[in-house]
Amino acid sequence: MRRQTAAALAATLLASGLTPVLLATPASAAVAKHYDDFNGDGHRDLAYGGTNDVDREGGTVTVLYGTAKGLNTTRPQLIHQDSPGIPGAGEEDDQFGETLASADLNKDGYADLVVGNPSEHVGKTKYRGTVTIVWGSKSGLSGGTNVAPKSGAGGYFGRDLATGDFNGDGSPDLTLIGGSEAWLHRGPFTKAGKTGSVSRIDKTGGGWYSHGLAAGKVDKDGRTDLVILGTQFASGSDKPLHRVWFLKGASSGLTSGPYKTFTSEPRAATIGDFDKNGYGDIAVGLPDQSNGRGAVTVWRGTSSGPGGSTTFTQATAGVSGSPEADDNFGYAVSAGDANGDGYADLAVGVPHEAVSGRAYQGSLHFFRGGSDGLSGSRSSSIPQTVLGPAEADTFFGNSVRLRDLNADGRADLGVGAQDRGILLRGTSTTPTAKNAVKLPEFSGGFAD
Repeated sequence: MRRQTAAALAATLLASGLTPVLLATPASAAVAKHYDDFNGDGHRDLAYGGTNDVDREGGTVTVLYGTAKGLNTTRPQLIHQDSPGIPGAGEEDDQFGETLASADLNKDGYADLVVGNPSEHVGKTKYRGTVTIVWGSKSGLSGGTNVAPKSGAGGYFGRDLATGDFNGDGSPDLTLIGGSEAWLHRGPFTKAGKTGSVSRIDKTGGGWYSHGLAAGKVDKDGRTDLVILGTQFASGSDKPLHRVWFLKGASSGLTSGPYKTFTSEPRAATIGDFDKNGYGDIAVGLPDQSNGRGAVTVWRGTSSGPGGSTTFTQATAGVSGSPEADDNFGYAVSAGDANGDGYADLAVGVPHEAVSGRAYQGSLHFFRGGSDGLSGSRSSSIPQTVLGPAEADTFFGNSVRLRDLNADGRADLGVGAQDRGILLRGTSTTPTAKNAVKLPEFSGGFAD
């Protein structure tokens, strides 16, 4: 998985125009119940970065459709820029599917897939980037429309994506990173490329450079809130401040809230109510902290927004293993209720962990929520061997995702490795490898 620092991207501020593909506007319908039900059959579907087709390059997205019995892995759909109706063409430097998100953006009853291709060249502009909405329908995903960027959004456009109803008007919105800035594209969207107003999300008081997003509900007002991962340079200083910035959903879109400063760059974040008090908690993955040993900080939700925090590492009591340089604990994080007790749980990827002398074998830590939030005493480790024989350079845990994909009330745990992925079933305790599902064509990250 390619990693680019915020500081490097901050220097790239490119811009160019892009004409969207013109398609028919759908008939009005209720918003899809599940933001990842692409064919509207009531079952959640799964999208992730996949292996390229033979004799092509540029990135591929794999989609598995849900059924009453779970995911159908026998007929994966492969979507790329050479698919019918998808704008652009696959090229060597492209990363179509590097970032993914979903929501029913045109409110036709079918969830749509948002695909980021942050390295795509547009015209003569290198690494301009594109974001494509692939439209849901009764028969699944088909056809696409590019999201038109505003001036200043060029340069790795689509580096990260997040969806949610940030202004509470019933139409899902899209936030994305472009030109080291965060942008809010208000819904609804149409297949002809029309959207609501678009605005830049900027933080005053020194240069702020965005590189990551997470969306969820922290307070109880019903609107989606946003977390932006970024780097800020205070006025008169060249020392970067690594920060996570909370923005509250509001009728106007988003309003600025508190931020939290870290000693290393935050790479990932997720939102879940780990103590079931009605307020979402923000878990921040800090894989580079302490010379790459890594950490996860939970910024606890309150009635006034995020407040106090707790940090977990492999040195925390009850957490298995030991912290070692370059383990990258917290490289990937995801929240969801995997045991059906009403408390959100947390999955933490440690893809660079060495096990039994095998470098970069990787592992995953699972923290169960409770009345006191997360605790090391309620954590367990899931080894790379659930994929098969132990191997070096597997990078197990480089992407994780907790979602209920078989409608049993328990989130299933998707775990990605270098070129393989697996889905572990949720149980009354921890996710299990029994009846695990091997994910075909896996080679990237999951949709948020």
